[in-house]
Amino acid sequence: MSELKKALAQAADALAIPLDEEQLNRFDLYYNLLVDWNSRMNLTAITAPEEVALKHFADSLLLLKAAELPQNGRLADVGTGAGFPAVPIGIVRRDLHLVLVDSLNKRVGFLKELCAVLKLHADCLHGRAEDLGKTGLREMQDVVTARAVAHLRTLSEYCLPFVKVGGLFAALKGPEMEEELREAEGAIAILGGKLEEICRFELPDGSRRTILRIRKISQTPTKYPRTPAKISKSPLG
Repeated sequence: MSELKKALAQAADALAIPLDEEQLNRFDLYYNLLVDWNSRMNLTAITAPEEVALKHFADSLLLLKAAELPQNGRLADVGTGAGFPAVPIGIVRRDLHLVLVDSLNKRVGFLKELCAVLKLHADCLHGRAEDLGKTGLREMQDVVTARAVAHLRTLSEYCLPFVKVGGLFAALKGPEMEEELREAEGAIAILGGKLEEICRFELPDGSRRTILRIRKISQTPTKYPRTPAKISKSPLG
């Protein structure tokens, strides 16, 4: 068994997220492709198999414990980078249709090859959330997620327009986010969201994570998302 598979199996067991041999093999493929591409472009500063297993793969899989993802649903990942957290979720939940959004075309090239190798049902889209959020993707996604991309009030403006009414925005954050959440409460409400639950986790190495579950209860006003300059100059909330 490879170092990656061994470390991930141990972490997944500790988190009570069962992984079978086929899934572990797909994670191994993911790791090898990640390291190969990372030698040519910057995808991650973390490359040791034990660290990737814990800090990228297991960390991403926490979303499975925080949220119920509907069967055959659409999961969009805004600012996905090297595919976290959506691709690990897709390896375990192969029924899901992934929508991977990133603003850097080189990363989208990696994601396309990755999803082809892993045989995932995915759309890998090059573009900015503020533009794609006003296309046919708007209010069509069952679950939208993002992992430590920006302050929650900014992240909400990028992500909530994609979520269908009744759907879920799951924001993956670090342990200390109470002040950030308070600052974002107004933005979440304006954009049609409502905080449903704060889910707290601890990885096997003792590091803590928070996943905010925000339910979409009404349509997002059509003027959102705004341009990055307007968001920066006048953040919601």
